[in-house]
Amino acid sequence: MAEYRRRHAAVWPEMLQALKDAGWNNYSLFLAEDGLLIGYLECDDFDAARARMALADVNARWQAEMATLFENTDQAPDEGFQVLEEVFNLDSQLAAAESSAG
Repeated sequence: MAEYRRRHAAVWPEMLQALKDAGWNNYSLFLAEDGLLIGYLECDDFDAARARMALADVNARWQAEMATLFENTDQAPDEGFQVLEEVFNLDSQLAAAESSAG
């Protein structure tokens, strides 16, 4: 986990630009002490954004570098996403409450 943190403290500029160009906005990774890794990003179309990254040569190089840090070596790290359903959003509920009150 220390190596994962180290590598993400200085992501290659080419990789950063590829993510931005592919539509990955407000992208963050969170790593718990037990190894749980959570990613958050905003984009217009998640599948399209992932597909655009899959076409970037720098992404293939980055995933190969990161693969050594994951237990499942049969799968590139960016292919192991588990999409979580949003069950609460403060801004959405505030907006709904304001519109029903007004």
